Amino acid sequence: MDQAIHHFHALFAQLGLPDDSASIKRFIADHTPLSGATRLHAAPFWSPAQAAFLREACLQDADWAELADQLSLALRGSVPP
Repeated sequence: MDQAIHHFHALFAQLGLPDDSASIKRFIADHTPLSGATRLHAAPFWSPAQAAFLREACLQDADWAELADQLSLALRGSVPP
């Protein structure tokens, strides 16, 4: 089975967000800290389509799940963007 390898900036592109380094850092800075009680897909700043993508990626342990976890950690201030 061939596993796709995605990069962090590709997650932003997949979500329809600007995916250059400066935009990613700005997005994370603008939305940090995300409460530990809030699931990533339930954050209020996602569109319904973005939230659904993140929810499904994590539920299905899809190729994007690891990057969604990294994004979650970054938005909670646990790792640098």
